[in-house]
Amino acid sequence: MPKRSSKKKSRDINVLASQIAEEATGEPIKQSPEDTKKNPAAVALGRLGGLKGGKARANKLTPAQRAEIAKKAAKARWSKET
Repeated sequence: MPKRSSKKKSRDINVLASQIAEEATGEPIKQSPEDTKKNPAAVALGRLGGLKGGKARANKLTPAQRAEIAKKAAKARWSKET
């Protein structure tokens, strides 16, 4: 029986092509540092929305709606088998 690779294979065709090129040439493909940088303005904006999202939704719901959501969550949590 053939040995199975312990590495997970990516389904992204670009990643797969990069891996094949690395294996064929024996040299790692270098990424430019610009590819890995994030836009600080976008990060701040995303964080801002994430920080106020849950509180804004909770303030918008009625107590009955919040109770129903909590009951549904508790039921789902306790119905799971471990």
